[in-house]
Amino acid sequence: MGLATLLTGGVVGAATWLVFFSSVLGVRDVRVTGSARVPADDVRRASGVVPGTPLARVDLEEVERRVAALTQVESVRVDRGWPGTLQVAVVERTPVAVAKVNGRAMTMDRYGVVLGEAGVTVRLPLLRVQRPAPDDVATRSALTVLTALPEGLRARVSEVGAPSPSSVSLLLADGREVTWGDAGRSAEKTRVLQSLLKTRAASYDVSSPDVVTVK
Repeated sequence: MGLATLLTGGVVGAATWLVFFSSVLGVRDVRVTGSARVPADDVRRASGVVPGTPLARVDLEEVERRVAALTQVESVRVDRGWPGTLQVAVVERTPVAVAKVNGRAMTMDRYGVVLGEAGVTVRLPLLRVQRPAPDDVATRSALTVLTALPEGLRARVSEVGAPSPSSVSLLLADGREVTWGDAGRSAEKTRVLQSLLKTRAASYDVSSPDVVTVK
């Protein structure tokens, strides 16, 4: 009995050492998926994982926190791929609008995060708010409305403005104006607007989708 116990303990101890302390099951590869605008090497550096670190001891939540700190990353998931691969799946931020920030045209994602300077070839709606920023409620309201639009309708939007969170408006590329109101009931407002756009007019008010105005 004593010998069996010693042998069992030795096997368990060896297995524990192999998994948690040996480089045999260490990280040999950090596999990055989902990155197009963010270089995979930048993600690997941000992960902070040293090659050879026992895979079992990698703090997955900490790696996720580090990678998520990259401006271009919206979300990230990190998993272990035995025997020696750390899998990092990235969802990048997508630019949806252009805003003037400190006098420069900058792209923004749906949360108002500034992603970078807008090149001359960028064709995105212009965001008109007093203070374009992630923590600005008018910015968030306008971008919520914009991203709620189906792709075909969004492509027709030239500008989205919001003097306040409850007074969002759209300017279409053909010059027609849409009074949207707040970001609530956006799905209903979209259905109503798509139907109204079949009627030629200068402006459409769908701020209350139950009672609309066309001029």
